[in-house]
Amino acid sequence: MLRKIRIALAAVFFICITGLFLDITGVWQSIFGWMAKLQFLPAVMGLSIVPILIVLVLTLIMGRFYCSVICPMGVFQDVVAWISRKFKKKNPYSYSKPKTWLRLAVLVLFIILVVTGFNGIAILVAPYSAYGRMVNNLLQPLYIMANNALAGVAAENESYTFWAVDPHLFVAPLLIVAAITFLIIVVLACIGGRTYCNTICPVGTVLGYVAKFSWFKPYIEVSKCKNCMKCSKNCKASAIDIKGGMVIDYTRCVACGNCLEECKFGALHFGHPTAAARIKPEKPAKVTKDTSAEKVDTNLRSMLTTAVVLGASAAIKAQEMKVDGGLAVIEDKKMPVRQTKILPPGAISASNLASKCTGCQLCVSNCPNGVLRPSTDLKTFMQPFSSYENGYCRPECNRCSEVCPAGAIKPISKEEKSSIQVGHAVWQPDNCIVITDGAECGNCARHCPVGAITMVPQDADDQFSPRIPAVNEERCIGCGACENLCPSRPLSAIHVEGHLVHKHI
Repeated sequence: MLRKIRIALAAVFFICITGLFLDITGVWQSIFGWMAKLQFLPAVMGLSIVPILIVLVLTLIMGRFYCSVICPMGVFQDVVAWISRKFKKKNPYSYSKPKTWLRLAVLVLFIILVVTGFNGIAILVAPYSAYGRMVNNLLQPLYIMANNALAGVAAENESYTFWAVDPHLFVAPLLIVAAITFLIIVVLACIGGRTYCNTICPVGTVLGYVAKFSWFKPYIEVSKCKNCMKCSKNCKASAIDIKGGMVIDYTRCVACGNCLEECKFGALHFGHPTAAARIKPEKPAKVTKDTSAEKVDTNLRSMLTTAVVLGASAAIKAQEMKVDGGLAVIEDKKMPVRQTKILPPGAISASNLASKCTGCQLCVSNCPNGVLRPSTDLKTFMQPFSSYENGYCRPECNRCSEVCPAGAIKPISKEEKSSIQVGHAVWQPDNCIVITDGAECGNCARHCPVGAITMVPQDADDQFSPRIPAVNEERCIGCGACENLCPSRPLSAIHVEGHLVHKHI
């Protein structure tokens, strides 16, 4: 029963957290967003005390409950392992000695990289972030394609139940990282179950050593054990050593309950181990062979989606070519070379974002305006920044600040966002059609939501000379409406330069 409850809870967390990365409406986030904020590493990097305490208290009470239920990467490995077991022999696992040196080496290296500011490299092994990148880069393109196909069918039937959304930009380095991560996790899970959790994952290492002191845990009543080895052969954490003294390595045990269900002699229990249960009998029990038929594993994990396993790389253009009046093709806008990247409102500063961002890409997945994208620079790898080729950062939208679980983007209200200056607009006369074509425009001034751009005569002494934009940098908030809506192609005649530290105006 305990195992089935654990599987049901794990299924709920897994499906809901996956949905957070696929959500295009914002409704999913409003209901299940707290699950992302309960992830341990983002909470630690964001110094969110309540989630940290919740996870630690759960670990001290029930062992690595977090790894078995709350962490989507842990549940994903269980799904892969469960599927792989359908195609190979039963009882596929065996006890292996803990690779303590490797676990501690990865943890120490992870800490050093975070402390020295190389978060982009460190978070490659962060479980929640790695899972988010897989969903965002491998599964979300397929999800959006399916959604847009349904939207097309709905439109033909004059229904607005579904609506088409623009796919995110194809970023080759991120896709490669996601694909490699996916392959590594799948291979390790097929071969050894929770190998990633117990040898690589820094969160698993930390919580594993906390779990040694948990009050409730699976334990062996040695007087009843018949040395059948079925518990050890079904332990996906390779943590049960029957031959070496009937002991369980609680730093690796994820309290999944598989061993409890496999034991036919009542020797395994989940609770607080008693001294009497740990006393070995004077004579070792004889080895007996259990010839009873294996039960087919038809537990509730069959309800879990296997779509993640079928994820494949997809290269989708972010914006289709459009035709102006059926005569001329309009070029796609190109990203200008900025001296300073534009950081999302709520990031506060480049240093705050760098120190707390886990690169999970939840903000990128949830940006309704197509503004946020992950960085490919080595030091800020996978951290979000803004660019305005496909849209602009609307003052009334604060979605990224609502979804960030790590505090890298602080929660801000819609009213507060309108006063945050993430950058300022810069006019480029060489690209402006007023200068190059002698045409009247003023698009940037008309669409500026804060009135920071005015059109002034090019010649101050001639009021009838062509009018060009003048930017009030003190008033500009860097939203990018001017850059996005500028008719110049491929580079806009006005673009936004970011600020390393955001200002309030």
